[in-house]
Amino acid sequence: MNIRILTIFLILLFFSNKFHNLENSSFFKSVNVSKNLTIIKPGIYDFLENIEFLKDKKIGIVANQTSVINNAHLVDTLLSRDLKIEKIFSPEHGFRGTVDAGTKINNEIDKKTGLPIISLYGNNKKPTKEQLQNISIIIFDLQDVGVRFYTYISTLHYIMEACAENGIKLIVLDRPNPNSGYVDGPILDTANFRSFIGMHPVPIVYGMTIGEYALMINGEHWLKNNLQCNLEIIKCQNYLHQNKYSLPIPPSPNLPNDLSIELYPTLCLLEGVNLSVGRGTDKQFQAIGSPLYKNIESFNFQFTPKPNHGATHPDFEHQICYGIDLSSERDITEFQNQININFIKKIYNSFPDKNNFFKKTNSFNLLSGNNKFKQQIIDNVSEEEIRNSWKEELEKFKIIREKYLLYM
Repeated sequence: MNIRILTIFLILLFFSNKFHNLENSSFFKSVNVSKNLTIIKPGIYDFLENIEFLKDKKIGIVANQTSVINNAHLVDTLLSRDLKIEKIFSPEHGFRGTVDAGTKINNEIDKKTGLPIISLYGNNKKPTKEQLQNISIIIFDLQDVGVRFYTYISTLHYIMEACAENGIKLIVLDRPNPNSGYVDGPILDTANFRSFIGMHPVPIVYGMTIGEYALMINGEHWLKNNLQCNLEIIKCQNYLHQNKYSLPIPPSPNLPNDLSIELYPTLCLLEGVNLSVGRGTDKQFQAIGSPLYKNIESFNFQFTPKPNHGATHPDFEHQICYGIDLSSERDITEFQNQININFIKKIYNSFPDKNNFFKKTNSFNLLSGNNKFKQQIIDNVSEEEIRNSWKEELEKFKIIREKYLLYM
């Protein structure tokens, strides 16, 4: 091999290694590019290429701030193509995604388009027959995070039920699930703990896109009176469940980034106890704390919740909380692909006033989906034993789940 050939070979090898390293870098992950350099696209992209059939339809849209394609909102895009939108239906946090969690939202008129917005959060969680009058098709496009107590799947349920009752077709524009790579947590006891933050017998993390979940609602006959919704799913492009997907737009005010979404399945359980999970700070669902942890060595991070975007009156407002800053932790592997049971146990076992830890009446049980997990924490049951208590029902759920998967 002469010197010239050797030089060319070394140059090619150098750039090959550089490209391999770049391919696995955070840049590629942040733009949702898989190893074959194929871009993951939500269902809205395919849908907008084939919308001629909507020309004579009167359309209802279930949407919020995440219902976007190429920086344009779905509503604006359809209006620009001279399609007839009758109404917008909005979930928790509202059409613009700015309202506090749990806050009742009133109906209103959208200032930009002049369209009526019907709130599906508050007393009216299901569209009425009158609200659906003249609508012939509904398009559903919400970014879910794959966690049972995130209420967009409950809104999906009631939309499906209303469509089935009124003979309206529903089209779900599917979006990737940022927590889809695993299934974990106790199955909801629907006989005793069914609520708007948990309506179906599924685990806390169910490992399905919202489109797959809609198929499961239909297929398992979870709608009232065994109703069946006329349902069509517009699939994501180039998506697999093992793909890590970074959300381009926060799905709600207090899930501002990828880390908060990853920690959410565990930390939201702590919303059911006497703690702050960072609402009213810039570390929402990335920190925990309480004024009572003062002088406890391992709880040395300080923050003071104050009213901000998405938290008008946060827990412990204007009080110094002492706790743990998970946003600065270099290693959060114990939260990845599982509910972090040991973290929850640590928080409870370190709490100075255990009689007031579960002070929010029944809230932890509604979030966990049963009354066993709370008692297991109080009794200091081992992580292994707790996981074993979930195992049988989880395996049964996985068999059900597999029937409805659109992506492997």
